[in-house]
Amino acid sequence: MKSSEVIPHSRNDGRTLVIMAKAPRTGMVKTRLAQGLSPENATELYRCLLSDTISLARSMRDVKVAIMCPASDVEELAPFAADAATVVAQQGEGLAAALISVFAHFAAPGGHSVIAFNSDSPHLPISVLASAFEALTTHDLVIGPTHDGGYYLVGANAAHPALFDSDGMGTSSALDALVARARELKLSTGFTDPFYDIDLQGDLNRLAAELSLSPERAPRTAAWLKQWQGVLPQLQSAAGDL
Repeated sequence: MKSSEVIPHSRNDGRTLVIMAKAPRTGMVKTRLAQGLSPENATELYRCLLSDTISLARSMRDVKVAIMCPASDVEELAPFAADAATVVAQQGEGLAAALISVFAHFAAPGGHSVIAFNSDSPHLPISVLASAFEALTTHDLVIGPTHDGGYYLVGANAAHPALFDSDGMGTSSALDALVARARELKLSTGFTDPFYDIDLQGDLNRLAAELSLSPERAPRTAAWLKQWQGVLPQLQSAAGDL
């Protein structure tokens, strides 16, 4: 599905889509891809992923778009957001603090729905984001699981600070831990389709293969991957498999 395609929804007020991001600094982003990419190239890739993810978010109708990031990154991320999104500094350090900040800042009494998702997700079908908001019409919480035991998306209609714990964040048990805490808090939970992050070389290979067939889904990322296919044999092989 093209990122420019608009998905209708059943509730058109009080919806915020928050991109969890970092400033694209060399050696600080996409570090797990270092085996196949230099730190400089990994940073270039992240810039493309982030730009395409912002475009994906902006393609949704009647949704406020924001970026949540460390306080030290606000100034560097502002040019990426331009007029398309609000950049907000998180309170505290780390992913748990960032997620707590998202819902403390944007969720409000009265059914305001907030979805937080990863900044490297331009390959995510817009229908998944729409289904996440739809799930919040009947659930307290919605989670988008990844194939490796984590999650790429989490949404709620209110702030639940106790839901997020720094222990286990970013591990293969992160999803199980989140679901367990939701159960302890007696929060009804819905799920979107499982998806994958762009963390390892295999993820990048898969992304390159998908975007070679549908570059319009993430045009900046697709162009970058096409440029590097001749330099990185693993990308060239992956694209040639389909």
